[in-house]
Amino acid sequence: MEKEKHFYSYIIAAACFSIQGIGTGTFFAFGVFFNPLIAEFGWSRSAISGASSVAFLLMGFLGMYVGRLNDRIGPRILMTVTGLFFGFGLYLMSRLSEIWQLYVFYGLIVGIGLSSIDVIALSTIARWFGKNRGVVTGIVKVGAGVGQLAIPLAASLLIVNYGWRAAYVIIAIAVGFSLVLVAQVLRRDPGSAGTISDQELNSSADKPGVVDGGLSFDESIHTRQFRTLCAINFTIVFCFLTIIVHVVPHAQDLGISATKAAIVLSTFGGVSMAVRFLVGIAIDRLGSKWAMGIGSFLLICALLWLQVADQLLMLYFFAVIYGLAHGSFFTALSPIIAEFFGTKSHGVLFGVVAFCGTVGGATGPIFAGYIFDRTGGYDLAFLISILMSALAFLLVLTLKPIDTQKDLQGKVAPS
Repeated sequence: MEKEKHFYSYIIAAACFSIQGIGTGTFFAFGVFFNPLIAEFGWSRSAISGASSVAFLLMGFLGMYVGRLNDRIGPRILMTVTGLFFGFGLYLMSRLSEIWQLYVFYGLIVGIGLSSIDVIALSTIARWFGKNRGVVTGIVKVGAGVGQLAIPLAASLLIVNYGWRAAYVIIAIAVGFSLVLVAQVLRRDPGSAGTISDQELNSSADKPGVVDGGLSFDESIHTRQFRTLCAINFTIVFCFLTIIVHVVPHAQDLGISATKAAIVLSTFGGVSMAVRFLVGIAIDRLGSKWAMGIGSFLLICALLWLQVADQLLMLYFFAVIYGLAHGSFFTALSPIIAEFFGTKSHGVLFGVVAFCGTVGGATGPIFAGYIFDRTGGYDLAFLISILMSALAFLLVLTLKPIDTQKDLQGKVAPS
């Protein structure tokens, strides 16, 4: 009977898998539209990058509020509303004619749609799974990898065959309909669905540490661990988004065709997808700090290699290392928040950490586009990204578990 009650958790996992794939993959595909927009309108790379940065920044800012609402009312209504915004913004992109419209249609409307993709999917998983939180988070993040692999390549093929405007119409319909449909099965936690979590199903196997409930938002934000996680996510996402937005035009600058350059971007997703399940298993056994540290170190290695990668096969090798780094880091982010602070305020805590990342992610692509417009290349932008990733790695090494006894008595963890 208990196993039957737990069955709905697998539906939740499948829904969150789909949300990650659709949302993340569609955002990754923006870089594929760079050169068609430049060819038609003559806009600079920094101007086009700015729309992506605005969307990413708004996603993080609104994510804090989406997280707080998700903690209170649950994900179904929130995902339905933001899914409609996502699809509508993408459709409006097909009607684009002025630079200000790019910022309104993509930066504002698509940004609203993106605000729920990470917060709802990962915070919901954190509540539904305790004992197997890491591995299920890894499986859900495989969905992001599937999207990163499939959607940029599909967008590239649609552009080649039908033009970029028709490509946006097709993607808009598919994305909007899919997200609204998936939203209807979401529930905040096992209690609201009349079922049980895996931790209740296997209560004898509970791990020690912060129990479900955990610290309040006010207690958590005053800890050194929380501030460190915010700083780590800022620096890492600065690097990741710089690459995601600019690697396709960078590859084309090296003489690589648009379709082959899109395959480089899709390789990120393929490798990231392959590694996330294994990383999730490792998180449940070794803890999330291990996965974060490995991801940060691999990012340094990937960016160092990018400095010399000037051929297609070298870029594919870069994409493999980058994908390993991406999968390791982002699989660990939600579980480490649950490990340190519990799930009582997981939605809003994850939203704040994610917002710090979006500030970095909004800054990186604009900065790289500005450097390219001034210097004619990405060398300086990639060098700065190496320094940022090295800082993130050092910060990960400083992370230490919170003293749960003091925290659960309502005291702030010592700094």
